[in-house]
Parts: sequence; structure tokens; C-alpha cells
Amino acid sequence: MTEWIVRRWARYGHERLYAETPGGTALGYYDVKTGRHHSDDLSNVPLLQRAIADHLAARTPTAPPAPSSPNPLDLHHHSVEPPPPTPPAPLPPPRPAWHDLSANRAGAAARERAMAEREAQGPFKYVLSRLVGARTEERAWRIGAEGEEAVAAQLLALGPAWRVLHAIRVGERGSDIDHVVVGPAGVFTINAKHHPHASIWVGGDTFMVNGQRVPYIRNSRHEAQRAGLLLTEQAGFPVTATGIVAVMGAQKGFRIRAQPKDGAVVVVMRRRVCNHLLSQPHRLTPDQVDTIYDVARRSTTWQ
Repeated sequence: MTEWIVRRWARYGHERLYAETPGGTALGYYDVKTGRHHSDDLSNVPLLQRAIADHLAARTPTAPPAPSSPNPLDLHHHSVEPPPPTPPAPLPPPRPAWHDLSANRAGAAARERAMAEREAQGPFKYVLSRLVGARTEERAWRIGAEGEEAVAAQLLALGPAWRVLHAIRVGERGSDIDHVVVGPAGVFTINAKHHPHASIWVGGDTFMVNGQRVPYIRNSRHEAQRAGLLLTEQAGFPVTATGIVAVMGAQKGFRIRAQPKDGAVVVVMRRRVCNHLLSQPHRLTPDQVDTIYDVARRSTTWQ
């Protein structure tokens, strides 16, 4: 049996087995909790699987050697007891159940919130607020859903090399990502912002709506960084996500004086989203796109 180098790592509720060849070449790691193998080089996966299998086989307890036949002359001095049964090898932990996020409809989370606000208002207040154009929570969520649906319609033009997910719930506190896009140019989290009859001004990290500063740049940067960390954890290689704020409406003016300096967030008009994505240099291979999308569409990746 090959003498693989396997080291255990455990922290923050995770447990991994990192494997190397006898010569010290890193192969990747095995996630004990999920049962998945992760490697930066997909060609190393077979070796990684073999190394982990050999390591686990070596750790499985073996039955003790059978006792030698007793000397009949010594039977009156010693009692011979049968060896204890060999304990069974531990079973790998079951993988958590997940559902496929590729079936999510754009704006679904916002529509649910709008419907909840509508039911809380009651039919009379709802109709009255619609008639007078009141700025209610229901209206904000409804307009937000319309913006997400409009952005999703634009993303249909990306083509077969790209993968798109909508309304991704993240964590347990009600956060969600409007759109996650994976393609040759990388990974992008898109935050749709629908501001009809508004004036919008952007200067670096400052985003102004009708003269009022809003935290869209900061929130989009945090959203992209969190997505990159979660996808890296499951994909088995570093994944960097870029945030995009896609603006819709702004009939009273839309001006970008300067984009955010670090490049982690970009602000574009909704009609320019596809052009922006398609103009970016390629950073991912088709295999990497498939791997990232495979883990991105699993609900457990984002929990």
C-alpha cells in the first residue's frame, strides 16, 4: 500500500483530511462531514480518493489474532475465553438533504415578502395605499420583485456557457441574493435595485438616491465576499465573487462619477448587465464553471 501523507484538520465544526503523495505533492482534502473530495486540480481527484480510502482502511480496527490451541495438560489451570467481537467500522456521516435552487423564480423571495405585507395590511388599506401611491413596505417589496424579474430577463441573453440562479436564501436570518451568475468571466452576485422616478448618483463607495445615501455598495461587497467564501468551502478551490448593482428606473437621472475603487463591486444599468458580463476576460474553465454551479445550486451550500 502506498504510504500517503494524510493530516487531519478540525475547526469551527468542520473536519477534513488533507492528503499528499509520498513525495509531498498536495492532492486536496476530504470533507468528513459531507463526504466530498476537493482538489484545486481535478486530475488529482482519483489519487485523492485512493489516498483517503487507504487511510481510512488503515484506521479500521482489525480482529485480534486467534489464540493458540491450549495445552490439554493446562486446562485445569486456565479457562479459555473467546475473543471479544470485532466492532464494526464506523459508517460515514450522512450527507445533509438539499433541494435544487435552479428551479427558483426570479423575485420569488421579494414577492413572498410583498404578499405577507399585503395580508398584514388587509384588503381595505392595501387598495387605498395603491390608489394614493403610498410608500408602503408592500410597495417596496413589489417594486423590488419587478426589478429582479427585469434583470433575470436580461440575463437570458448570456448564452449556454453561463449558469444563472435566482432568489438564493443565505443563512437563517432572511438574507437572499437576487441573482448568482457563473460563467467564463467568473462568479457574480447581482443585486437588482428598482428606483422608478428617481435620480441616482454614484461616486466610489457612495450611492445616492434622490440625494439620500444608501448602503448598496457596502451591502453588495459583503454579499459577494460571503458568496465567495461559501462557494470556496464546497467547490474545493478558491472562488472569488464580484458584486454587481443593477439599476432599473432612475428616470430623473443616472450618473456614475466613479466606480468603487477596489473593483469588488460594479454599478451598471439593468440594460447593460449582459454587455458588462460578456466583456470581462475569461477566468474560469468550463470544468470549473460546472463545478461551481453544481455546488451553487445546492441549498445546503448557502446555509
